[in-house]
Amino acid sequence: MKNRTIIIITLLAIIAISGITVVQVFWFQNAFDVKEKQFDQNVFTALQNVGEQILTVNQQQIPNSGLVDQLSSNYFVVSVNGEIDTKILESLLKAEFKNRELLDDFEYGVYDCNHQKLVYGNYVSFDKKETGHLGKELPQWKNDLYYFSVNFPEKSNQIAGSLGIWLFSTAVLLLVIVFFAFALIAIFRQKQLSEVQKDFVNNMTHEFKTPVSTILISSKLLGKEEVQKDTASVNQYASLIQSEAQRLKAQVERILQVAVWDEKKLTYQFEKTNVHECLNQAINGIEQLAKEKNGKVIRAFSEINLEVNADKMHLINAFYNLLENAIKYNQQYPVIEVSTSADQNFVFIKLRDNGIGIEKKNIHKIFDRFYRVHTGDVHDVKGFGLGLYYVKKVITDCKGKIEVTSELNKGTTFNIKLPLQ
Repeated sequence: MKNRTIIIITLLAIIAISGITVVQVFWFQNAFDVKEKQFDQNVFTALQNVGEQILTVNQQQIPNSGLVDQLSSNYFVVSVNGEIDTKILESLLKAEFKNRELLDDFEYGVYDCNHQKLVYGNYVSFDKKETGHLGKELPQWKNDLYYFSVNFPEKSNQIAGSLGIWLFSTAVLLLVIVFFAFALIAIFRQKQLSEVQKDFVNNMTHEFKTPVSTILISSKLLGKEEVQKDTASVNQYASLIQSEAQRLKAQVERILQVAVWDEKKLTYQFEKTNVHECLNQAINGIEQLAKEKNGKVIRAFSEINLEVNADKMHLINAFYNLLENAIKYNQQYPVIEVSTSADQNFVFIKLRDNGIGIEKKNIHKIFDRFYRVHTGDVHDVKGFGLGLYYVKKVITDCKGKIEVTSELNKGTTFNIKLPLQ
């Protein structure tokens, strides 16, 4: 799938889901507002009736104006011109609320004019056996006359809970968004994998094409009589064929190793291993390649004998791969510095080069299998993108850790930490 197609699909899906989300929020808010207005209206009516009943009990005239004031979303006060019996008040409130199917938890308080303070009454729960819940102090009203107040502490939660179908649709929408995000991530990962596989095929084709062409040309030359009469030429071409065949064999074995790594069949022979011996063997194997490019490898080893529990062969190969990359990915005279140090628990190995470096956007990908930094159609640096994948696997299987820091055109540094034996 082309990049443009993926981008268009992604944008359209984001716009569609965003639109659905906005509509869902709008209708949910509207439904909540309707429920809240209905709740408030029922509370007003119920409290008005309770206030009138108290005035009747106190043999006082019922005023023409309303007795109820709403001070906040869930806090109501009722003015009555006379003393209020809390037991009667609670029974009236419970009866009136039940009559109007207002079965939400509430708490009430009564203003004491003699002491000029609001006295907390009780916490009432219709669906619980226990009452007398210790509530917070109710806010006092500016009115100094007799009044009682009612607070609904769980009003918003209980109204939201009554919107079952809306909560369900919201949950479904969230599930759709999560699924879309997962699908989008899967698409991009699949696209990235497709690009990596394409690069791998291109690199493999180039890696195999060169030695095969060399073998074909050399074998063709060996068929000529004038070449067959020249022993030196025969030996030269035969040696070249053997060298290229060995190269092909090595490349095939490297590819086959991937299947072994995938199935976790890579076997180790862990033993007490000297880090400096492994580094020296890797450096000795790569030093001639550095000299051919007028480069050098600088050793800055710790004087302490450093030993770790590792497979010696694989550890040497890991170090060799890092050193080989430092030379391959270098457009000048390669200078590689290898240093070691240690504390009480770990060995620290640093390999620093002056190569072309790695862009920040690519650093986190370099240990991925088959990944190689894109160089367009130029194949000046060969490989399958398996070297650093192998390096990280070996270091990790040795209970170690590898990190990389790099700056474009200024070189790369690999820091390895392995537990001491």
